[in-house]
Amino acid sequence: MKTEVLIIGSGCSGLYAALQLPGHRKITVITKEDLESSDSYLAQGGICMLKNDEDYDSYFEDTMKAGHYENDRESVDIMIRSSQDVIKDLINYGVRFQRNEDGTLDYTREGAHSHKRILYHEDITGKEITSHLLEQVRKLPNVQLLEYTTMIDIIEKNNTCYGAVVRKKDGSLFKIEAGVTIMATGGVGGLFAHSTNFRHLTGDSLAIAIKHGIGLKNINYIQIHPTTFYSEKPEDRSFLISESVRGEGAKLLDKNGNRFTNELLPRDLLTQEIRKQTRKDGTKFVWEDLRPIPRDVLENHFPNIVEHCKENGYDPFTQPIPVVPAQHYFMGGIKVDHQSKTTMNQLYAVGETACNGVHGKNRLASNSLLESLVFAKRAALDIENNWNKNKLDHEAVEKTDLGEYQDVDALEETYTKLVQDAIDAANNGKPSGAEYRTA
Repeated sequence: MKTEVLIIGSGCSGLYAALQLPGHRKITVITKEDLESSDSYLAQGGICMLKNDEDYDSYFEDTMKAGHYENDRESVDIMIRSSQDVIKDLINYGVRFQRNEDGTLDYTREGAHSHKRILYHEDITGKEITSHLLEQVRKLPNVQLLEYTTMIDIIEKNNTCYGAVVRKKDGSLFKIEAGVTIMATGGVGGLFAHSTNFRHLTGDSLAIAIKHGIGLKNINYIQIHPTTFYSEKPEDRSFLISESVRGEGAKLLDKNGNRFTNELLPRDLLTQEIRKQTRKDGTKFVWEDLRPIPRDVLENHFPNIVEHCKENGYDPFTQPIPVVPAQHYFMGGIKVDHQSKTTMNQLYAVGETACNGVHGKNRLASNSLLESLVFAKRAALDIENNWNKNKLDHEAVEKTDLGEYQDVDALEETYTKLVQDAIDAANNGKPSGAEYRTA
């Protein structure tokens, strides 16, 4: 199979990249599960936007401070200054952000933000954005969408990518030859025992990068979200209790019902405070009290959170709910430049699997969707601007032996170990903050 641009992943970054490429390019998008099973759909809180020039310094500082000043300053600047154009694109695609009675955009605030600068749609902002991007991509005659199609390796020769080896749901293998490949494969939550991520997101692109000597960056920078719904039931994913809930006034309480911390601390610091409190109390969770939030705000802004709580026996209008930290986001990944180019020719990486340094050591709330979109757009523009520099190598594709990929279980085990060992090595043997999944 041949294509001009191969996009691996159907989250917001992969879809947006497809939309930003010209209509005459033949594009193939593959995804490991169904098209809707990406973490982009799970984002609750919202997406940041630079409201006006007066907010720039504050937004920049909030992002840097949350990232422990390890951020790439140019990446942060690019993200912030590109935010308004991205939001305009989304609105043109039909995304329905919350608005005030006068029609102006409404903003909310989350932890570590100095001001309200976050756009949202109820508590399903990620779904609202990504579903509209998918709707737009489905309309494009130049884009082929392949579900249940897993990248198991790239086709590489002399540090140049010529496509990928993929596996269908029935186990059959085939090769996709491509002029340019974009990895948009998401995070690493499937590697961990407790995570808000889909289980199939196991860092495949990172393992493949390690195998082929592609540069990585900050691979041990793994964010733990401080508040997920605590349940004794075995769950596929931890249910996120959005940062916005605390931004709107929710309080964290110990076992005796006493407030014990500042709820708007950066995520890593708040996680530390919660774990300190559970050790002190001898409990597995703390309580989050949503009752300080006005009832109409709770009903209209967080309907899905309210529903989940009630389904699990808690009425957030009358009682606190149990919450616990869980693995949430990956700030490290495949090393890319400001155009999302990897260290391998004709290979780009965007979204959570990529690391341009924008988040530093800890991501500021609601910067994930924005960063993914901003740098996906830059990737698409760079690809087209440099299209004539691409090379094809049919021989390299033909010589790729599919036989070495037949043992699926062994391959998955190898890839998992490669990534976990790399994380552990980067941590110098220290715990990553979340335990690995054992099965």
